[in-house]
Amino acid sequence: MSGHPGPAVPVGHVEPCPRRVRARLGGRIVVDTLDASYLWEHPWYPRWVLPAGDVDPVLQAAVEHPAGAPAGTVGLPWSAADAWFEEDEPVHVHPRSPYVRVDALRSRRHVRVELDGVVLAESDAPVLLFETGLPTRAYLDLTAVDTTRLEPSDTRTACPYKGVTSRYWSVRTPAGRYDDLAWCYDHPAPAVARIAGLVAFYDERVDVVVDGVTGPRPTTHLA
Repeated sequence: MSGHPGPAVPVGHVEPCPRRVRARLGGRIVVDTLDASYLWEHPWYPRWVLPAGDVDPVLQAAVEHPAGAPAGTVGLPWSAADAWFEEDEPVHVHPRSPYVRVDALRSRRHVRVELDGVVLAESDAPVLLFETGLPTRAYLDLTAVDTTRLEPSDTRTACPYKGVTSRYWSVRTPAGRYDDLAWCYDHPAPAVARIAGLVAFYDERVDVVVDGVTGPRPTTHLA
């Protein structure tokens, strides 16, 4: 399952954001604007730049002035607030790009996950997650996974499009232990509800065989 679309816009691209953007810090709203803009400082995802007047003065020390931002707007690091929202929905890690599409599709491809010659999982009923700019992920029912190889981990990660992971596992083979190699979203974002409770493996660190063909390990990653 190699190959995926490239970025849709170049670095430096600016577009208006049609969504209400808010941020909360210490229990109160410190950003509230209907006039945010997207600014792509990286090819894969944007940041928000915000009208200076819609940013609470308590954040003044964190204010940034990104190159290419529209006049009268400022930037903030994501860590400047405890939580960010599009309308009333929480957003994690960075703003959702209007050019990214995420689809969770049922499939009848045969997927086998191996490491050190050990089969970790095998299924002919995966849910394939297609996310713009990332390798295709196979999400597998827990019954298709050799759970004797899994060791629970305290790690949690977040994704703007999928939500916050609820479980992570390390994997042990006769060759040793590999930290944080598999994860699960028990309560994913509604757009990818089909992956709820399913397990995905870190394709970059395991061998994934799809319909008998072992694909190259991708070089990008994001849970």
